[in-house]
Parts: sequence; structure tokens; C-alpha cells
Amino acid sequence: MDNEALVQAYREALPEYERLRDAVVAHVTDLLKAAGLNIHHVTGRVKRPASLADKLRRKPGRYHTLDDVTDLVGVRVITYFANDVNVVARLMEEHHVVDWDNSIDKSKMHDPDRFGYLGVHYVLRAEPDLVPRLAGTRYEVQIRSILQHAWAEIEHDLGYKNPEAVPSEVRRRFYRLAGLLEMADEEFMALHSLGHDYAATLPARIAEDPESVFIDAHSMTYLLGAAPIRDLDGQLAAALHVPLLVNWPDRERPQRLASLLHYVGVHSVGLLLKELGRHAAEVERFGAALMPHLRQVWKPSGGLRPGISVVQYVLLRACANPSLDPDEVVHLLDLSGPGPGSAEELVRTVREVYAREVGDRAAG
Repeated sequence: MDNEALVQAYREALPEYERLRDAVVAHVTDLLKAAGLNIHHVTGRVKRPASLADKLRRKPGRYHTLDDVTDLVGVRVITYFANDVNVVARLMEEHHVVDWDNSIDKSKMHDPDRFGYLGVHYVLRAEPDLVPRLAGTRYEVQIRSILQHAWAEIEHDLGYKNPEAVPSEVRRRFYRLAGLLEMADEEFMALHSLGHDYAATLPARIAEDPESVFIDAHSMTYLLGAAPIRDLDGQLAAALHVPLLVNWPDRERPQRLASLLHYVGVHSVGLLLKELGRHAAEVERFGAALMPHLRQVWKPSGGLRPGISVVQYVLLRACANPSLDPDEVVHLLDLSGPGPGSAEELVRTVREVYAREVGDRAAG
């Protein structure tokens, strides 16, 4: 089949290839989710007919059928960390038929002075259940870290895809930049590993010396599932006859709670545990009185979120200390908004309940 006939055949089959692209992206995304991998993004593309025509002109006699072209459909997996590139690569190998003759791990080909910053490229064969008419069709999967991806995109935009294309006076700068990006990838991996190691040691460190453990997103994530916060949250939920949303999907909540505690001067886990132990009854009583007045804030969620007892403790501290402001608590919790649930109304309600439940008792 000549070049013009191949391009025409591709134009006619293009909807099927677009279906294959969508099916492969969904398939790869499901695999990554099932493996528990946190990936930046997965994208797919189909080659434009004009690009195919250009490829056929540049490599005459190499392609005789559309099956000979391995990159009509392409999928790109971008990871946050460079070490996840290999994890994704092994996953692709385990679940697909790999065309090893056309697949390459370009990162392993890096000579010390090699220009470029490359990832892993596989050519895989489509399973029959994806798009039956294109069963066995080969497609390309590129796997890169986000920094490798940044390099590749900028390199492509500048038009420098090989050493010969780079003027000698700028080549050294490219080498330096490639080294910096590689070091950045390694440092991000080290930070990621340190975070995991820190989280793994938290239970033992809190048990041994809670005063030495700083209040941060990691420590709050652990504390939300442990006593006394877990127990106080449960007691508040029971008092209001609503569920405690144990698996509430809010990755920012531990950081917000940590910011609240810093605002009221609680910086260590040890101090937080002492404060909650000392004021547990007061926190439960105040929360049980306040939350029915703020149903517009929590009821859409269907229950109380983890750490609700910490919020009540912070509100108590903010109301009791003239130098603190409940409005700042509302701001840190990102509860502001127009209408009936505005920040001003929330703060006014908090102050009224505090005056009734705590101020009157103190006066009595």
C-alpha cells in the first residue's frame, strides 16, 4: 500500500483509533488506581493524518500497512516522582503484551554526557476487549516523571531533539540544566521518602515523648484516628445523633486543623493531649450546644468530620482569649461565604453560644 493509500485508510479508520485511545486511557487509569499509585495525570492522543503523512515521507519504504505504525495511538503517564516511573513500567509489563523490539527504557541509555532527559517508552498490543476491530493493534505508552515531562516539552518547543541540533555555545547549558533537573527529581524522591519515614515513626514517638512531636499535617493525620480526638469526635456525633465521617476524603483537613492549633498557641502533641484531657467535658458540652445552630455548615456532608472536637476546642480558646478572634478560625477552616452561612453570622453564633454555655456558667 502506497503512502497516500495508507493515509486515506487511516482517515477512514480514525474514529476507531479514537475509541481505542479513550479505552486505553481508561484501562491504564484503572490499573494505576487499583495499584494504589498516586499519578499526576494520564493523557492520550491519536496521530493526526498530516503527521502520519509526514512520517511516511521521512521514512520511505518502512511502513506497508497501518499495523506497521506503532504510535498511531499514544498514552502518556506522568508521575510525581522519578522512582514511580519504574513502578508504572513494571505494571505495564505485568498486564500487557509488550512489543520488546520497539520498546525502550531510554533512561538506562543515558551516558554521563548524553543530551536529553528521557523516560520509558513501551509499545503494547491492544487487548480484544478494548476495541474489537483493532484487537492486537500496537500503541505507544510513554512514562515520565513530571520533571522529565517538563524537560521533554521544553526541549521539543525549542526544537533541540538531538545533540547535533544544538549550537556548541548553548550545549553546555543544556547539560547543566539536565543535571539540575535530575538532582531535583532525586531530592523530591528523598523528601517523599522522609515524609513516609516520619509518619511511620509517629506512633512510637508520641507514645514515648509527645512533647517533642510538632503539630503538623502528618501528626494530625495520625491523631485523628487515635484517642482522645477519635473518642471526643465520636461522643459529639453521638450527642447530635449523626454519624462521624471517619473516611472523609479531605486531604487538606489535617493541615487546616494544625493551622488552627498553632493559631491558639498549641504547637506540640503533648500540649494538645493535655489540653483535650483537661477540657474534654467542656469541649463536648460546647460542641453539642453549638453544632445544631450551624447545620448549614456540616449537614450537607451527612455527619461530623474527623477533628470536630479540635475545632470546638479552638473555638473555645478563641472566645476565651481577647487576643484571639473566632473570625480567624472560620477563615482557617475555609467556611466563609455569602448568604445565611456567612462568616459574620457564623462568628456571631459562636460568640452567643459561648456566652450562654460558658460565660454564664463562669458568672454563676
